[in-house]
Formats: sequence, structure tokens, C-alpha cells
Amino acid sequence: MKVVVIDLEGARNEVEIDPTLTLMENIKDSGVPILAMCGGGCACSTCHVYVDPDWMDRLPPRSDVEEDTLSQSGDVRPNSRLSCQIRPDESIDGLVVTLSEDTRE
Repeated sequence: MKVVVIDLEGARNEVEIDPTLTLMENIKDSGVPILAMCGGGCACSTCHVYVDPDWMDRLPPRSDVEEDTLSQSGDVRPNSRLSCQIRPDESIDGLVVTLSEDTRE
């Protein structure tokens, strides 16, 4: 299973997914630069990604905690998600996400 992560320079990175880890952990382990300061605790917005609109209906909706945390971001969009809150499974094979400026190291 793979996802495509578009980094802050616009490069497309294919990331092999370990389904036992969150999307954020997979991105970090792949070497794509992502800040992810809280380590997956949904306490910051430094793993904020934009999900390709074609994929939004395949993900569960944002939780109230995720909504509150995203409110710390400067550029929240309808397709904004915290990658620490996305648990990969086969339904997201091929998912495309773009890193937000919040992820800049």
C-alpha cells in the first residue's frame, strides 16, 4: 500500500505504508520532512496536510479534537486533516496529500 505525499517544494513522494502506524508516522519514517512536533498526540497542527478532494469521502470525518487542533493553523481548508489522525487501511491505497506550511521543519 502506498500514498503520494507532495512536499513543500512540490515534489511527489511515494510513501510505502505500514498500516500499524498513522499516516504522520509513515511520512516521518519515509524521510519526507514533516515537523510533527507533538508526535501524534493531536496537540499541534504541525502534521497538517491537505487531502486531495477526490479522497475526502474515503476518510472518516474529523473528530471534534482534530477540529479544535486544526483551528491553530493559519490556513484551514475543507480538505485539511492532521496526518496523525489518519489510520491507514486498504481503502486509502493511492491517497494523495499535500503538506501544509505548518509542517515546515
